[in-house]
Amino acid sequence: QVQLVESGGGLVQPGGSLRLSCAASGFYFSRYAMSWYRQAPGKERELVATISNLGGTTNYADSVKGRLTISRDNAKDTVYLQMNSLKPEDTAVYYCNVRIIRAYWGQGTQVTVSS
Repeated sequence: QVQLVESGGGLVQPGGSLRLSCAASGFYFSRYAMSWYRQAPGKERELVATISNLGGTTNYADSVKGRLTISRDNAKDTVYLQMNSLKPEDTAVYYCNVRIIRAYWGQGTQVTVSS
């Protein structure tokens, strides 16, 4: 079955960096686009970034352009989110997502940006 396992979250000061990872299994990873979403307390889940199946195309929410970078390693069935110049408003639970007929989600990883 499809499984997505996120890791790499934590507490970081404003201006700091984190790298999130999402290990995928149970499907042909290189055939599917992958996405990162986030959900802050009291807010709806929002799309952060998407990468095409071979990594040639990426798209970002306006709020993260120039600071967050999505990438993937199809040999490792893993998608990453490099997060630089973090702001307090980036605080959220970050989720990995793939859509194969329906959406699949990981359990999420907490990112807290605070001094």
